[in-house]
Amino acid sequence: MGICCSCEATSVATAKLILQDGKLQEFPYPVKVSHVLQKDPTCFICNSDEMDFDDILSAINADEELQPGQLYFALPLSRLKQPLLAEEMAALAVKASSALKKREEKCGCRRCPAVAPEGLRKRDVGGENKGCGVVVVKRNRPGRGSGRKYEVNLSAIPE
Repeated sequence: MGICCSCEATSVATAKLILQDGKLQEFPYPVKVSHVLQKDPTCFICNSDEMDFDDILSAINADEELQPGQLYFALPLSRLKQPLLAEEMAALAVKASSALKKREEKCGCRRCPAVAPEGLRKRDVGGENKGCGVVVVKRNRPGRGSGRKYEVNLSAIPE
């Protein structure tokens, strides 16, 4: 059998904020957006669940709290009320994956998958926009023994 340790056993759901420089900041407790913005008033905070292709980026109200289990992005004020292009969403997904991977390496667990916003994953896997630099997780049926397989689609992101 052996001894098993798990970082999940002691972990608490945290609100995850991807900063403009790509670093991850975690909050194990609800924190107001206004408190987060005191450190960097040149940005706004948006919820990754509310981001979609060609939708206008909107800020979370300063009096709202970041909720544990949610992923947020700090974006420059110049992006506020601007449409989010597919290339920009792909770049944010890569930034989030990188930040979460660094966190995973610090805690020693290997269970944290790379992330992509749900809309991006569907569109990328669908075919026409392949190669957005997104890690697509392909799972085998349970009991097959080989675990997860990762397929990396990489391409240049035009600026």
